[in-house]
Amino acid sequence: MEDLSQLEMCTICPHTCQVNRLQKQKGRCGAEDTVRIALASVYHFEEPCLSGKRGSGTVFFSHCTMRCEYCQNYEISSLGKGKEITVEELAEIFLKQQEKQVHNINLVTPTSYVPQIKKAIELARNQGLQLPIVYNTNGYETVETIKELDGYVDIYLPDFKYAEDELAKRLSHVDHYFSTVAQAILAMQKQVGDAVFDDEGMMQKGLIIRHLILPNHIINTRKVLKWINDYLPNVYVSIMAQYFPTYRAKQIEEINRKITDEEYQKVVRYLDRLVLTNGYLQELGEHEEEYVPKWEG
Repeated sequence: MEDLSQLEMCTICPHTCQVNRLQKQKGRCGAEDTVRIALASVYHFEEPCLSGKRGSGTVFFSHCTMRCEYCQNYEISSLGKGKEITVEELAEIFLKQQEKQVHNINLVTPTSYVPQIKKAIELARNQGLQLPIVYNTNGYETVETIKELDGYVDIYLPDFKYAEDELAKRLSHVDHYFSTVAQAILAMQKQVGDAVFDDEGMMQKGLIIRHLILPNHIINTRKVLKWINDYLPNVYVSIMAQYFPTYRAKQIEEINRKITDEEYQKVVRYLDRLVLTNGYLQELGEHEEEYVPKWEG
């Protein structure tokens, strides 16, 4: 059986709950010892260097270490919707995705299951898995967990939502967000180094930092971008404009609307003042149904 000793006193994420998940105890994320996934699919709407022409082989894991009031996938992240699978079945999913000729294996919200995922990657690689592994995370990670992923993950895709801890606490219910995510992202960059692309322009190794623009919080966006500009000016950045109020956000006045064109243009103008040159800016749609990722390089 796979080594799941880390789950006896779980400290995988910054909450450090220390619950015994092997005894079905649940911490902040809600995950137990068994892997739970909501969906495995070929996804065509990630950043261009991840989706390409053949799509990204995504695996959506249930549960999350954050509780964002505006989560678009709250049934999966907060309510734990999904089905339980074994590590062996997870490895088989990776291999089946490869058979579909996707560009990568994309692990969405994987943090709670790092020990099981590592074992599944080992099993799949022993059976011929060769695709890059994308670690698609909310960014709320410990440096220790990132170090454990060395040799398993090729591409890190973290969110960097907030530069203001008070905002992170109020809208996502996490503590010490800014310093925690900043340290984790620096560890990711140190581990994978500068971006590497194949002949098709697909990323094979590297780091892409995502940031979602929130209504009424453009100053927060500026602070996040400034930190990236100051500490990782050559990294790839993906700025997302797709926010719309869902889940509990509909009851929170400050975020109960989409971002305006004026807010969007303020971010664009601020970008012009920075040295960041790598990455993507998502176009702003006029209608909710237009919030399908569309990117400008």
